[in-house]
Amino acid sequence: MIELRDVHKSFGPKQVLRGVDLTIGRGKSMVIIGGSGTGKSVALKCILGLIPPDKGLITVDGDDVTRLRQGSAERDEFLARFGMLFQGGALFDSLTVWQNVAFRLLRGSLKKSKDEAREIAIEKLRRVGLTPDVAELFPAELSGGMQKRVGLARAIAAEPEIIFFDEPTTGLDPIMAGVINELIREIVVEMGATAMTITHDMTSVRAIADDVAMLHGGKIRWTGPVAEMDASGDPYVTQFISGSPEGPIETVR
Repeated sequence: MIELRDVHKSFGPKQVLRGVDLTIGRGKSMVIIGGSGTGKSVALKCILGLIPPDKGLITVDGDDVTRLRQGSAERDEFLARFGMLFQGGALFDSLTVWQNVAFRLLRGSLKKSKDEAREIAIEKLRRVGLTPDVAELFPAELSGGMQKRVGLARAIAAEPEIIFFDEPTTGLDPIMAGVINELIREIVVEMGATAMTITHDMTSVRAIADDVAMLHGGKIRWTGPVAEMDASGDPYVTQFISGSPEGPIETVR
């Protein structure tokens, strides 16, 4: 479903991606691991076309992402295939919960009537374990875990083919993180969606991944099934998943 071939991206003198090669199979859940600042979010933004790569090829379902013009109808159709759960939730404070969930359904090519959009929003809220009475509340009235569930409901509201999860359990206690991981896994399987997750949380990796890719130094150091991760034999993967200060990944002491 998604392929990156020799993708490079620099910001001034700083090289972030230095020849990334990655394949994400249709209907698979790929989790990208790696330290802060290694380029995980940049890779995600390149796939979405938010940042143009300096070099390389990115295809989604066989279509070259880099040729889509900003603001074109073709690009709008392309983006309509994606759902996104943002790291900080990114809910709109001035909108009610249901309006947040139905944000895309009230605009653009996906536009539905207000009543229909609200009905879909409440259905998606139920799917993530929230009751209909939450729909009329504002984000500030919700706990962090509830906000994350609303963000997840919004990500799946338009029935996307591809869903991106950016640090889905950041800021949550271990129990709520477990709940969110379980919801993500259930929903991805249920929808048959292709998923790409960025996370530092190894518990999340083991809960939601089919495949894992280790990004370090601007390149994919290892990729394979999550079941083979512990025995990968790759020193970067071994150090990262064990949390050891000793290894090829430099640490600030």
